[in-house]
Amino acid sequence: MTTPAAARRARQVAERRDRIVAAARSLAEEHGWEAVTTRRLADAIEYSQPVLYGHFPQGRTEIVTAVALAGFEELAASLASPAVTDAGSDAARVRALVTAYLDFAARHPATYDAMFLLPVLVPFASDETPPVVRAGFEAIVAVLSGLESPPADVGTAAEVLWGSVHGLAALHRAGRLAPGQDGGRVEALVQVLTG
Repeated sequence: MTTPAAARRARQVAERRDRIVAAARSLAEEHGWEAVTTRRLADAIEYSQPVLYGHFPQGRTEIVTAVALAGFEELAASLASPAVTDAGSDAARVRALVTAYLDFAARHPATYDAMFLLPVLVPFASDETPPVVRAGFEAIVAVLSGLESPPADVGTAAEVLWGSVHGLAALHRAGRLAPGQDGGRVEALVQVLTG
């Protein structure tokens, strides 16, 4: 049986951990990941560096992992939202899915980097992949499975779609794509998937 004092302590620990993750994410979104140091985080949450290491013994990589996991949760919610799943036609659902993904990547570039570019402490594409990481991929699979003529290998098609939208997001951020063509690229991808 958990005592009220133990429950309060657990709640305080969770709240402090959440503050550290939120501060790291805020610093990264505003100044980039190079600005996220234990000293700056300690200053931001008004705790000492040992407190940070008490919550994240593996240091910065563990903090980046926590930010990535929060990002995966948010991305999955966007991809599985009624705005995507109830969009109507096959083309409308795929368009809503692609747009939701690209919008997330554009709104949260540092979080997106944590999810896909920086070293993290979670495995991908394995039995050990955390459910929160799988949820976004499963949302893509669900949309493709619900098409009038779903791909023969939905899992592989979902990987190709994921790779395509990730590539568009990365190339857009790097300034490697012609300006003003975002809608056309989305429509081209929709056409490839829905005929």
